[in-house]
Amino acid sequence: MKHHSGNNFEIDAVIAWVDGNDENHINKLNQYVENKSSLNQKGFLTRFNEVNEIEYCIKSIKKFAPYVKNIYIVTDNQTPDFIKNNAENPEFKNIKIVDHKEIFKGYENYLPLFNSYSIETMITRIPNLAEHFIYFNDDMFLVRETKATDFFTDEGFPIIRGQWSRFESTKFKEFLISTGLKKNRVSRLGYKKGQENSARILGLEKYFRLNHTPSPIRKSILNDYFDTNPEVVINNIKHRFRVPTYFMFQSHSAHLEVLNKSFEQKKSYKLIHFGSTDKPLSWIKFKLSLQKKYHKSLFLNIQSLDLYPKKKLDYILNWLDKLLE
Repeated sequence: MKHHSGNNFEIDAVIAWVDGNDENHINKLNQYVENKSSLNQKGFLTRFNEVNEIEYCIKSIKKFAPYVKNIYIVTDNQTPDFIKNNAENPEFKNIKIVDHKEIFKGYENYLPLFNSYSIETMITRIPNLAEHFIYFNDDMFLVRETKATDFFTDEGFPIIRGQWSRFESTKFKEFLISTGLKKNRVSRLGYKKGQENSARILGLEKYFRLNHTPSPIRKSILNDYFDTNPEVVINNIKHRFRVPTYFMFQSHSAHLEVLNKSFEQKKSYKLIHFGSTDKPLSWIKFKLSLQKKYHKSLFLNIQSLDLYPKKKLDYILNWLDKLLE
């Protein structure tokens, strides 16, 4: 299999993953959750539950990004079943399991963590990780052939997809919620908040808004910053669960590249995004049929796949099976 990027550098992929159905994980979570009733809230548990998204994520990388050399799965003493079942398959030799303890050496007192943003902060400490890597959440999938230049320029600078946005006014948001123009989400500790916090930490007056696409990252730009700002690292890893002050490491990487003028911007996300389980099955079929017909998108993100009703879930997984066969 081809692993060279076509440029003069290697590219790895990294995926953070947890099997929320694992009994050991559930027992560990029970020890640290102060409000036990939150364990019954779908909005809380969906961060940990999974329906084998990791297998589809990895298969999509292997099929549509053959230039990726190694795929690192960052997890807490777990291994996906399909990796175990294919341990002798040479096609899976470049998949490597990285335990939290490996990347938290010297910081073990902060473990265990159930906060993905804290865990992601330490990803650049993966042993032998390439300077250039692409970070995936396990609910992100490639849906057509990609090139290394979809993620990095020939010079090695990341392709950052997004545009500048103003910080959201809390008072204005509360007004919209009170008038019914905006839904009051279960958690306000979401994707946009982590990006705004990153920009504020770096002294920016607005933030570069990313979306739910895989993120191209240069290891050195984050390591250099974290080495000279260790307090920023500590503040982001010292909480077992999400807090309002967290930042997203992908966003921090993007903002640092912007400040360094070492990036190329693309305003098009090239993304199919399913953010709600409430959409009818006909809408899901329509969105996916557009991708098949016009081939415009590179990425698919389906949030909270574990919460989808069976009929919708079966359709989506069958669509992915056919795409990746």
